[in-house]
Amino acid sequence: MKLKDQKTKIVCTIGPATAEIETLQKLLESGMNIARLNFSHGDFETYTKYIGNIRTASEKTGILCTIFADLPGPKIRIGYLKEEPINLETGSTLTLTTEEIEGTKEKIHVNYKDLPRSVSTGDYVYINDGFIQLRVKKIEEKEIKCRVVVGGQVLSKKGVNIPDSKLSIETVTEHDLEIIDFCLDHEIDIFGVSFVKNGGDIRRVKEYAKKKGNEIKTIAKIERSEALKNIDEIMSITDAVMIARGDLGVQIPIEKVPIIQKELIHKSNILSIPVITATQMLESMTVNFRPTRAETTDVANAILDGTDAVMLSAETAIGKHPVETVKTMAKIAQSIEAKRKELLFSTHFRRYFKDCVLSEKLTIEDVISLDAIEATNALDIEFILTPTTGGSTPRRISRFKPECWTLAFTRNQKTREFLQLSYGVQPFLINPGNNSWEETITNFLKENGLIKKPSKVVFTEGKTPGVAGGTDSLRIVEIR
Repeated sequence: MKLKDQKTKIVCTIGPATAEIETLQKLLESGMNIARLNFSHGDFETYTKYIGNIRTASEKTGILCTIFADLPGPKIRIGYLKEEPINLETGSTLTLTTEEIEGTKEKIHVNYKDLPRSVSTGDYVYINDGFIQLRVKKIEEKEIKCRVVVGGQVLSKKGVNIPDSKLSIETVTEHDLEIIDFCLDHEIDIFGVSFVKNGGDIRRVKEYAKKKGNEIKTIAKIERSEALKNIDEIMSITDAVMIARGDLGVQIPIEKVPIIQKELIHKSNILSIPVITATQMLESMTVNFRPTRAETTDVANAILDGTDAVMLSAETAIGKHPVETVKTMAKIAQSIEAKRKELLFSTHFRRYFKDCVLSEKLTIEDVISLDAIEATNALDIEFILTPTTGGSTPRRISRFKPECWTLAFTRNQKTREFLQLSYGVQPFLINPGNNSWEETITNFLKENGLIKKPSKVVFTEGKTPGVAGGTDSLRIVEIR
Protein backbone atom coordinates (compact mmCIF):
# COMPACT_ATOMS: atom_id res chain seq x y z
CA MET A 1 0.00 0.00 0.00
CA LYS A 2 1.27 3.47 -0.91
CA LEU A 3 0.01 6.75 0.53
CA LYS A 4 -0.47 9.71 -1.78
CA ASP A 5 2.43 12.07 -2.42
CA GLN A 6 0.46 15.12 -1.21
CA LYS A 7 -1.37 15.57 2.09
CA THR A 8 -3.61 18.39 0.84
CA LYS A 9 -6.85 16.82 -0.37
CA ILE A 10 -7.90 17.38 -4.00
CA VAL A 11 -11.58 17.74 -4.89
CA CYS A 12 -12.47 17.10 -8.54
CA THR A 13 -15.77 18.09 -10.10
CA ILE A 14 -16.93 15.20 -12.26
CA GLY A 15 -18.45 15.99 -15.63
CA PRO A 16 -18.38 14.91 -19.28
CA ALA A 17 -14.57 15.14 -19.41
CA THR A 18 -14.09 12.74 -16.50
CA ALA A 19 -17.18 10.54 -16.40
CA GLU A 20 -15.66 7.34 -17.75
CA ILE A 21 -14.16 4.70 -15.46
CA GLU A 22 -10.72 4.73 -17.09
CA THR A 23 -10.38 8.50 -16.67
CA LEU A 24 -11.61 8.34 -13.08
CA GLN A 25 -8.99 5.71 -12.31
CA LYS A 26 -6.29 8.03 -13.69
CA LEU A 27 -7.62 10.91 -11.57
CA LEU A 28 -7.46 8.77 -8.42
CA GLU A 29 -3.95 7.59 -9.24
CA SER A 30 -2.89 11.19 -9.92
CA GLY A 31 -4.09 12.57 -6.60
CA MET A 32 -7.88 12.95 -6.48
CA ASN A 33 -9.38 12.28 -3.04
CA ILE A 34 -12.95 13.57 -3.35
CA ALA A 35 -15.40 13.58 -6.26
CA ARG A 36 -17.82 16.51 -6.40
CA LEU A 37 -21.14 16.10 -8.17
CA ASN A 38 -22.44 19.52 -9.21
CA PHE A 39 -26.20 19.09 -9.48
CA SER A 40 -26.58 22.48 -11.20
CA HIS A 41 -25.98 20.56 -14.43
CA GLY A 42 -27.25 17.22 -15.69
CA ASP A 43 -30.07 14.92 -14.62
CA PHE A 44 -30.49 12.02 -12.21
CA GLU A 45 -29.83 9.46 -14.95
CA THR A 46 -26.48 11.09 -15.69
CA TYR A 47 -25.51 11.20 -12.02
CA THR A 48 -26.52 7.59 -11.46
CA LYS A 49 -23.91 6.73 -14.09
CA TYR A 50 -21.31 9.03 -12.51
CA ILE A 51 -21.80 7.52 -9.04
CA GLY A 52 -21.50 3.98 -10.34
CA ASN A 53 -18.38 4.78 -12.35
CA ILE A 54 -16.68 6.59 -9.45
CA ARG A 55 -17.26 3.63 -7.15
CA THR A 56 -16.06 1.17 -9.77
CA ALA A 57 -12.88 3.22 -10.33
CA SER A 58 -12.31 3.39 -6.58
CA GLU A 59 -12.71 -0.37 -6.24
CA LYS A 60 -10.41 -1.11 -9.19
CA THR A 61 -7.63 1.15 -7.92
CA GLY A 62 -8.10 0.36 -4.24
CA ILE A 63 -8.10 4.13 -3.57
CA LEU A 64 -10.80 5.62 -1.37
CA CYS A 65 -12.87 8.27 -3.12
CA THR A 66 -15.40 10.19 -1.07
CA ILE A 67 -18.35 11.57 -3.06
CA PHE A 68 -20.18 14.74 -2.09
CA ALA A 69 -23.27 16.23 -3.69
CA ASP A 70 -23.24 19.96 -4.33
CA LEU A 71 -26.80 21.24 -4.11
CA PRO A 72 -27.53 24.02 -6.65
CA GLY A 73 -29.60 26.12 -4.26
CA PRO A 74 -31.27 29.25 -5.59
CA LYS A 75 -28.66 29.83 -8.26
CA ILE A 76 -29.83 32.33 -10.85
CA ARG A 77 -28.60 31.30 -14.29
CA ILE A 78 -28.97 32.34 -17.87
CA GLY A 79 -30.76 29.85 -20.12
CA TYR A 80 -29.60 27.97 -23.17
CA LEU A 81 -28.07 29.91 -26.05
CA LYS A 82 -28.95 29.37 -29.69
CA GLU A 83 -25.24 29.29 -30.56
CA GLU A 84 -22.32 29.25 -28.16
CA PRO A 85 -20.25 30.86 -27.10
CA ILE A 86 -21.74 34.24 -27.90
CA ASN A 87 -19.67 37.39 -27.65
CA LEU A 88 -21.19 40.30 -25.74
CA GLU A 89 -19.55 43.51 -26.93
CA THR A 90 -18.76 46.26 -24.44
CA GLY A 91 -21.15 49.18 -24.94
CA SER A 92 -23.88 47.08 -26.57
CA THR A 93 -27.40 46.58 -25.20
CA LEU A 94 -28.49 43.21 -23.79
CA THR A 95 -32.01 42.33 -22.67
CA LEU A 96 -32.46 39.81 -19.86
CA THR A 97 -35.91 38.22 -20.01
CA THR A 98 -37.85 35.86 -17.77
CA GLU A 99 -39.45 34.29 -20.86
CA GLU A 100 -37.91 30.98 -21.88
CA ILE A 101 -36.14 31.58 -25.18
CA GLU A 102 -32.96 30.46 -26.85
CA GLY A 103 -30.51 33.24 -26.14
CA THR A 104 -28.72 35.50 -28.59
CA LYS A 105 -26.32 38.40 -28.13
CA GLU A 106 -29.37 40.70 -28.04
CA LYS A 107 -31.62 38.81 -25.59
CA ILE A 108 -30.98 36.05 -23.03
CA HIS A 109 -33.33 34.12 -20.73
CA VAL A 110 -32.77 34.26 -16.95
CA ASN A 111 -34.42 31.61 -14.74
CA TYR A 112 -35.62 34.06 -12.05
CA LYS A 113 -39.24 35.19 -12.49
CA ASP A 114 -38.90 38.12 -10.08
CA LEU A 115 -35.89 39.59 -11.86
CA PRO A 116 -37.62 42.83 -12.98
CA ARG A 117 -38.91 43.41 -9.43
CA SER A 118 -35.56 42.65 -7.80
CA VAL A 119 -33.43 45.30 -9.50
CA SER A 120 -33.42 49.08 -9.83
CA THR A 121 -32.18 51.29 -12.61
CA GLY A 122 -28.42 51.68 -12.22
CA ASP A 123 -27.89 48.32 -10.50
CA TYR A 124 -25.09 46.08 -11.71
CA VAL A 125 -25.75 42.54 -12.91
CA TYR A 126 -22.86 40.09 -13.26
CA ILE A 127 -22.63 36.92 -15.37
CA ASN A 128 -20.09 34.09 -15.04
CA ASP A 129 -18.48 35.01 -11.69
CA GLY A 130 -18.36 38.67 -12.66
CA PHE A 131 -16.43 38.34 -15.91
CA ILE A 132 -19.41 39.90 -17.73
CA GLN A 133 -20.70 43.12 -16.17
CA LEU A 134 -24.02 44.73 -17.06
CA ARG A 135 -25.79 47.86 -15.80
CA VAL A 136 -29.58 48.13 -15.71
CA LYS A 137 -30.93 50.89 -17.99
CA LYS A 138 -34.66 50.13 -18.16
CA ILE A 139 -37.07 47.81 -16.33
CA GLU A 140 -40.20 46.34 -17.94
CA GLU A 141 -42.76 43.76 -16.81
CA LYS A 142 -40.87 40.61 -17.87
CA GLU A 143 -37.44 41.90 -18.79
CA ILE A 144 -34.70 44.37 -18.06
CA LYS A 145 -32.57 46.20 -20.60
CA CYS A 146 -28.89 46.52 -19.73
CA ARG A 147 -25.76 48.13 -21.08
CA VAL A 148 -22.78 45.81 -21.36
CA VAL A 149 -20.12 47.49 -19.21
CA VAL A 150 -17.55 44.70 -19.55
CA GLY A 151 -18.12 42.27 -22.38
CA GLY A 152 -16.73 38.91 -23.36
CA GLN A 153 -17.70 35.37 -24.27
CA VAL A 154 -20.49 33.59 -22.42
CA LEU A 155 -21.83 30.03 -22.45
CA SER A 156 -25.25 28.55 -21.62
CA LYS A 157 -26.31 28.12 -17.98
CA LYS A 158 -23.70 30.49 -16.55
CA GLY A 159 -24.51 32.05 -13.18
CA VAL A 160 -26.04 35.48 -12.68
CA ASN A 161 -25.25 37.61 -9.65
CA ILE A 162 -27.06 40.75 -8.46
CA PRO A 163 -25.16 41.89 -5.35
CA ASP A 164 -27.23 45.05 -4.75
CA SER A 165 -30.52 43.14 -4.63
CA LYS A 166 -32.38 41.38 -1.82
CA LEU A 167 -33.55 38.25 -3.62
CA SER A 168 -36.86 36.65 -2.70
CA ILE A 169 -35.56 33.06 -2.87
CA GLU A 170 -35.22 30.39 -0.21
CA THR A 171 -31.66 29.05 0.16
CA VAL A 172 -32.84 25.42 0.19
CA THR A 173 -35.17 24.82 -2.75
CA GLU A 174 -37.62 22.00 -3.44
CA HIS A 175 -35.25 20.75 -6.12
CA ASP A 176 -32.49 20.57 -3.50
CA LEU A 177 -34.69 18.32 -1.39
CA GLU A 178 -35.32 16.06 -4.38
CA ILE A 179 -31.56 15.83 -4.89
CA ILE A 180 -31.06 14.91 -1.24
CA ASP A 181 -33.60 12.09 -1.63
CA PHE A 182 -31.81 10.85 -4.74
CA CYS A 183 -28.39 10.95 -3.07
CA LEU A 184 -29.54 9.22 0.10
CA ASP A 185 -30.95 6.43 -2.08
CA HIS A 186 -27.42 6.14 -3.55
CA GLU A 187 -25.77 6.21 -0.10
CA ILE A 188 -24.24 9.68 -0.47
CA ASP A 189 -24.55 11.63 2.75
CA ILE A 190 -22.23 14.64 2.37
CA PHE A 191 -23.87 17.74 0.89
CA GLY A 192 -22.59 21.13 -0.20
CA VAL A 193 -25.23 23.74 0.69
CA SER A 194 -25.12 26.67 -1.73
CA PHE A 195 -25.71 30.36 -0.98
CA VAL A 196 -25.95 29.85 2.77
CA LYS A 197 -27.18 32.96 4.61
CA ASN A 198 -27.29 31.68 8.20
CA GLY A 199 -27.24 28.57 10.38
CA GLY A 200 -30.93 27.94 9.70
CA ASP A 201 -30.13 27.01 6.09
CA ILE A 202 -27.77 24.26 7.26
CA ARG A 203 -30.21 23.15 9.94
CA ARG A 204 -33.02 22.74 7.39
CA VAL A 205 -30.94 20.36 5.25
CA LYS A 206 -29.87 18.31 8.27
CA GLU A 207 -33.40 18.10 9.68
CA TYR A 208 -34.86 17.09 6.33
CA ALA A 209 -32.42 14.18 6.09
CA LYS A 210 -33.00 13.25 9.72
CA LYS A 211 -36.73 12.89 9.09
CA LYS A 212 -35.74 10.41 6.37
CA GLY A 213 -33.74 8.48 8.96
CA ASN A 214 -30.29 9.74 7.93
CA GLU A 215 -27.54 11.66 9.72
CA ILE A 216 -25.70 13.69 7.08
CA LYS A 217 -22.66 15.94 6.86
CA THR A 218 -22.85 19.42 5.38
CA ILE A 219 -20.34 21.67 3.65
CA ALA A 220 -21.46 25.29 4.00
CA LYS A 221 -20.54 27.18 0.83
CA ILE A 222 -19.56 30.71 1.76
CA GLU A 223 -20.48 32.83 -1.24
CA ARG A 224 -22.84 35.51 0.12
CA SER A 225 -22.09 38.64 2.10
CA GLU A 226 -24.86 37.61 4.54
CA ALA A 227 -22.93 34.43 5.30
CA LEU A 228 -19.94 36.44 6.43
CA LYS A 229 -22.13 38.38 8.86
CA ASN A 230 -23.44 35.09 10.32
CA ILE A 231 -20.25 33.04 10.00
CA ASP A 232 -19.97 32.04 13.67
CA GLU A 233 -23.53 30.70 13.70
CA ILE A 234 -22.96 28.83 10.43
CA MET A 235 -19.71 27.28 11.64
CA SER A 236 -21.31 26.14 14.88
CA ILE A 237 -23.75 23.97 12.89
CA THR A 238 -22.01 22.89 9.70
CA ASP A 239 -19.48 20.04 9.46
CA ALA A 240 -17.22 21.67 6.86
CA VAL A 241 -16.82 24.91 4.92
CA MET A 242 -16.13 25.78 1.30
CA ILE A 243 -14.77 29.20 0.37
CA ALA A 244 -16.56 29.65 -2.98
CA ARG A 245 -14.54 32.57 -4.25
CA GLY A 246 -16.38 33.02 -7.56
CA ASP A 247 -19.73 34.29 -6.31
CA LEU A 248 -18.14 35.66 -3.12
CA GLY A 249 -15.88 37.89 -5.25
CA VAL A 250 -18.97 39.49 -6.77
CA GLN A 251 -20.85 39.84 -3.49
CA ILE A 252 -17.99 41.67 -1.76
CA PRO A 253 -15.21 43.93 -3.12
CA ILE A 254 -12.85 41.59 -4.95
CA GLU A 255 -9.79 42.96 -3.18
CA LYS A 256 -11.19 41.66 0.13
CA VAL A 257 -11.43 38.03 -1.03
CA PRO A 258 -7.82 37.11 -0.08
CA ILE A 259 -8.32 38.47 3.43
CA ILE A 260 -11.64 36.66 3.86
CA GLN A 261 -10.01 33.45 2.60
CA LYS A 262 -7.27 33.63 5.23
CA GLU A 263 -9.72 34.51 8.02
CA LEU A 264 -12.14 31.68 7.16
CA ILE A 265 -9.36 29.09 6.87
CA HIS A 266 -7.92 30.18 10.22
CA LYS A 267 -11.33 30.06 11.89
CA SER A 268 -12.02 26.60 10.42
CA ASN A 269 -8.65 25.32 11.64
CA ILE A 270 -9.36 26.56 15.16
CA LEU A 271 -12.71 24.75 15.15
CA SER A 272 -11.10 21.66 13.53
CA ILE A 273 -13.64 21.54 10.71
CA PRO A 274 -12.43 20.78 7.16
CA VAL A 275 -12.17 23.76 4.81
CA ILE A 276 -12.12 23.63 1.00
CA THR A 277 -10.75 26.51 -1.09
CA ALA A 278 -12.55 26.64 -4.43
CA THR A 279 -13.06 28.42 -7.75
CA GLN A 280 -10.66 29.13 -10.61
CA MET A 281 -7.64 27.59 -8.92
CA LEU A 282 -6.17 26.25 -12.17
CA GLU A 283 -8.79 27.75 -14.49
CA SER A 284 -6.45 28.23 -17.46
CA MET A 285 -5.87 24.46 -17.56
CA THR A 286 -9.46 24.06 -18.73
CA VAL A 287 -7.88 24.81 -22.11
CA ASN A 288 -4.10 24.95 -21.63
CA PHE A 289 -1.69 22.17 -20.72
CA ARG A 290 0.09 24.28 -18.09
CA PRO A 291 -1.23 26.68 -15.44
CA THR A 292 -0.25 30.32 -15.11
CA ARG A 293 2.33 31.34 -12.54
CA ALA A 294 -0.36 33.27 -10.69
CA GLU A 295 -2.58 30.17 -10.45
CA THR A 296 0.31 28.09 -9.14
CA THR A 297 0.97 30.71 -6.49
CA ASP A 298 -2.73 30.87 -5.61
CA VAL A 299 -2.87 27.13 -4.90
CA ALA A 300 0.35 27.29 -2.88
CA ASN A 301 -0.89 30.23 -0.81
CA ALA A 302 -4.20 28.51 -0.02
CA ILE A 303 -2.22 25.52 1.28
CA LEU A 304 0.03 27.77 3.35
CA ASP A 305 -3.09 29.50 4.71
CA GLY A 306 -4.04 26.10 6.14
CA THR A 307 -6.73 24.84 3.78
CA ASP A 308 -7.56 21.14 4.04
CA ALA A 309 -8.53 20.77 0.40
CA VAL A 310 -8.33 22.55 -2.93
CA MET A 311 -11.02 22.17 -5.56
CA LEU A 312 -11.13 21.89 -9.33
CA SER A 313 -14.34 22.82 -11.14
CA ALA A 314 -14.45 23.31 -14.92
CA GLU A 315 -10.85 22.09 -15.07
CA THR A 316 -11.97 18.50 -14.49
CA ALA A 317 -15.66 18.69 -15.41
CA ILE A 318 -15.27 19.93 -18.99
CA GLY A 319 -11.56 20.69 -19.34
CA LYS A 320 -9.26 19.39 -22.05
CA HIS A 321 -6.57 18.14 -19.65
CA PRO A 322 -8.26 16.86 -16.47
CA VAL A 323 -5.66 14.23 -15.53
CA GLU A 324 -2.72 16.57 -16.10
CA THR A 325 -4.54 19.23 -14.06
CA VAL A 326 -4.81 16.89 -11.06
CA LYS A 327 -1.16 15.89 -11.43
CA THR A 328 -0.20 19.57 -11.48
CA MET A 329 -2.29 20.31 -8.39
CA ALA A 330 -0.68 17.39 -6.56
CA LYS A 331 2.84 18.54 -7.52
CA ILE A 332 2.18 22.07 -6.28
CA ALA A 333 0.78 20.72 -3.01
CA GLN A 334 3.70 18.32 -2.48
CA SER A 335 6.23 21.08 -3.16
CA ILE A 336 4.75 23.66 -0.78
CA GLU A 337 4.00 21.13 1.99
CA ALA A 338 7.71 20.29 2.13
CA LYS A 339 8.46 23.95 2.93
CA ARG A 340 5.63 24.53 5.42
CA LYS A 341 7.85 24.16 8.50
CA GLU A 342 10.43 26.59 7.16
CA LEU A 343 7.68 29.12 6.49
CA LEU A 344 6.56 28.90 10.15
CA PHE A 345 2.84 28.18 9.60
CA SER A 346 2.66 25.35 12.13
CA THR A 347 4.73 27.25 14.70
CA HIS A 348 2.35 30.22 14.69
CA PHE A 349 -0.71 28.02 14.90
CA ARG A 350 0.66 25.99 17.83
CA ARG A 351 1.48 29.23 19.62
CA TYR A 352 -2.19 30.25 19.31
CA PHE A 353 -3.26 27.06 21.12
CA LYS A 354 -0.58 27.37 23.75
CA ASP A 355 -1.95 30.84 24.52
CA CYS A 356 -5.35 29.19 24.95
CA VAL A 357 -3.88 26.98 27.68
CA LEU A 358 -3.30 30.07 29.79
CA SER A 359 -6.95 31.07 29.46
CA GLU A 360 -8.21 27.49 30.07
CA LYS A 361 -10.03 27.29 26.73
CA LEU A 362 -8.69 23.91 25.63
CA THR A 363 -10.46 20.56 25.80
CA ILE A 364 -8.73 17.26 26.60
CA GLU A 365 -8.77 16.39 22.88
CA ASP A 366 -7.14 19.74 22.07
CA VAL A 367 -4.31 18.96 24.50
CA ILE A 368 -3.90 15.43 23.08
CA SER A 369 -3.68 16.77 19.51
CA LEU A 370 -1.18 19.45 20.56
CA ASP A 371 0.95 16.87 22.39
CA ALA A 372 0.89 14.60 19.34
CA ILE A 373 2.35 17.40 17.22
CA GLU A 374 5.00 18.20 19.84
CA ALA A 375 6.00 14.52 19.81
CA THR A 376 6.42 14.51 16.02
CA ASN A 377 8.65 17.58 16.26
CA ALA A 378 10.80 16.14 19.07
CA LEU A 379 11.15 12.57 17.76
CA ASP A 380 11.44 10.80 14.43
CA ILE A 381 7.79 9.77 14.25
CA GLU A 382 6.61 7.68 11.30
CA PHE A 383 2.85 8.01 11.81
CA ILE A 384 0.24 9.36 14.19
CA LEU A 385 -2.25 6.52 14.75
CA THR A 386 -5.76 7.40 15.89
CA PRO A 387 -8.54 4.90 16.51
CA THR A 388 -11.71 6.98 16.23
CA THR A 389 -15.48 6.74 16.32
CA GLY A 390 -16.62 10.15 15.10
CA GLY A 391 -13.35 11.49 13.66
CA SER A 392 -12.82 14.33 16.15
CA THR A 393 -9.26 13.46 17.21
CA PRO A 394 -7.75 13.07 13.71
CA ARG A 395 -9.45 16.32 12.63
CA ARG A 396 -7.95 18.15 15.61
CA ILE A 397 -4.51 16.77 14.78
CA SER A 398 -4.94 17.61 11.10
CA ARG A 399 -5.34 21.37 11.73
CA PHE A 400 -1.67 21.54 12.88
CA LYS A 401 -0.57 20.15 9.50
CA PRO A 402 1.98 17.61 10.84
CA GLU A 403 4.81 16.48 8.56
CA CYS A 404 3.91 12.81 9.04
CA TRP A 405 0.63 11.18 8.02
CA THR A 406 -2.20 10.74 10.50
CA LEU A 407 -3.70 7.27 10.01
CA ALA A 408 -7.26 7.12 11.33
CA PHE A 409 -8.93 3.76 12.04
CA THR A 410 -12.68 3.48 12.46
CA ARG A 411 -15.52 0.98 12.40
CA ASN A 412 -17.81 3.63 10.89
CA GLN A 413 -17.93 3.93 7.09
CA LYS A 414 -19.42 7.46 7.26
CA THR A 415 -16.60 8.61 9.53
CA ARG A 416 -14.06 7.14 7.13
CA GLU A 417 -15.54 8.96 4.14
CA PHE A 418 -15.79 12.33 5.89
CA LEU A 419 -12.21 12.14 7.20
CA GLN A 420 -11.08 12.05 3.58
CA LEU A 421 -11.68 15.83 3.58
CA SER A 422 -9.05 16.46 6.29
CA TYR A 423 -5.47 17.39 5.48
CA GLY A 424 -2.92 14.65 5.98
CA VAL A 425 -5.45 12.12 7.29
CA GLN A 426 -5.65 8.68 5.66
CA PRO A 427 -8.74 6.90 7.03
CA PHE A 428 -9.20 3.13 7.14
CA LEU A 429 -12.26 1.00 7.89
CA ILE A 430 -11.29 -1.64 10.47
CA ASN A 431 -13.09 -3.59 13.17
CA PRO A 432 -10.67 -5.00 15.79
CA GLY A 433 -13.23 -7.46 17.10
CA ASN A 434 -11.92 -8.99 20.33
CA ASN A 435 -8.36 -7.76 19.74
CA SER A 436 -6.96 -4.48 21.02
CA TRP A 437 -6.77 -1.50 18.69
CA GLU A 438 -2.99 -1.40 19.08
CA GLU A 439 -2.54 -5.03 18.06
CA THR A 440 -5.01 -4.70 15.17
CA ILE A 441 -3.41 -1.52 13.83
CA THR A 442 0.14 -2.82 14.22
CA ASN A 443 -0.70 -5.95 12.23
CA PHE A 444 -2.45 -3.85 9.58
CA LEU A 445 0.59 -1.59 9.12
CA LYS A 446 2.94 -4.55 8.73
CA GLU A 447 0.66 -6.53 6.42
CA ASN A 448 0.21 -3.55 4.11
CA GLY A 449 3.87 -2.58 4.00
CA LEU A 450 3.40 0.78 5.71
CA ILE A 451 5.97 -0.17 8.38
CA LYS A 452 9.09 -1.81 6.92
CA LYS A 453 11.65 -1.10 9.63
CA PRO A 454 11.60 -0.41 13.40
CA SER A 455 9.59 2.81 13.70
CA LYS A 456 8.28 5.13 16.38
CA VAL A 457 4.60 6.06 16.18
CA VAL A 458 2.26 8.22 18.24
CA PHE A 459 -0.78 6.26 19.39
CA THR A 460 -3.86 8.05 20.77
CA GLU A 461 -6.57 6.18 22.63
CA GLY A 462 -9.43 6.48 25.10
CA LYS A 463 -10.44 4.53 28.19
CA THR A 464 -13.77 3.63 26.61
CA PRO A 465 -13.27 2.45 22.99
CA GLY A 466 -16.18 3.12 20.66
CA VAL A 467 -17.39 6.23 22.50
CA ALA A 468 -17.20 9.44 20.43
CA GLY A 469 -15.04 12.13 22.00
CA GLY A 470 -13.41 9.72 24.43
CA THR A 471 -9.76 10.11 23.42
CA ASP A 472 -7.86 11.08 26.56
CA SER A 473 -4.32 9.68 26.35
CA LEU A 474 -1.28 9.45 24.10
CA ARG A 475 1.65 7.04 23.98
CA ILE A 476 4.84 6.78 21.98
CA VAL A 477 5.12 3.20 20.69
CA GLU A 478 8.00 1.56 18.84
CA ILE A 479 6.88 -0.97 16.24
CA ARG A 480 9.42 -3.62 15.26
